[in-house]
Amino acid sequence: MLIDYPFGERLTAIARDYQDGAHVEPHRHSQAQLLYAAEGLMRLVTSQGAWVIPPTRAVWIPPQVEHEIFMSGAVRMRTLYLAPKFEPAGLEGCCVLAVTPLLRELILRAIDAPRGEAAELVERLLLLEIASLQHLPLALPFPADRRLRGICLALLKRPEHPHTLEDWGLEVGASSRTLARLFRLELGMSFQEWRQQLRLTEALPRLLAGASVQRIAAELGYGSARAFSAMFKRLVGENPREYVQGLKKEQLS
Repeated sequence: MLIDYPFGERLTAIARDYQDGAHVEPHRHSQAQLLYAAEGLMRLVTSQGAWVIPPTRAVWIPPQVEHEIFMSGAVRMRTLYLAPKFEPAGLEGCCVLAVTPLLRELILRAIDAPRGEAAELVERLLLLEIASLQHLPLALPFPADRRLRGICLALLKRPEHPHTLEDWGLEVGASSRTLARLFRLELGMSFQEWRQQLRLTEALPRLLAGASVQRIAAELGYGSARAFSAMFKRLVGENPREYVQGLKKEQLS
């Protein structure tokens, strides 16, 4: 399904709200899209992978990429569609971006702003700010190889699954050495790194829903809350409690 929106000179801003559990069916746009979660958590899924968008974060979606969106909690979605000649450089694929306080206010202003000189200034500032955003490690790439895909799909259903790569090799009919090479070749990361990334994307909605670190660690196959927190801090830069507290402060500010 192709969905298009009319442009201003540079971009169009649209606001939509969704209930917990809502699903936006697969579709694509001829415009590039910046999808922002003012409240709630969204999961973006394409044929190439999945991206988790926590509150106060955004995901960049290039033109013509078919995608679907799953809502976790009540979601206030705020979206920008950019005219092709104004797409920032360096954003060739889908990625999660850290939204600055300035960008958040500019997005909200763009939705409410009338046309005219003020709107033009907001548009220019938006484009400059988007181009400078920090990329966040909240992506989960999917492989094309059928053996890797079988492993990844099984882990999506059970992120806590304890199988080693040797165990998976027996199930899919390939040596652990072959699978390790394919993970590096297709996904640019090891099996362990991919599984950690999966568990991180599974942890975020549970943390935001108020589950304890101890419970999440046990549900995702970690031997202790300390081990889970160490993984989380290594990938995100903050421990789980600090990360959630920071998100809540950003939403209130």
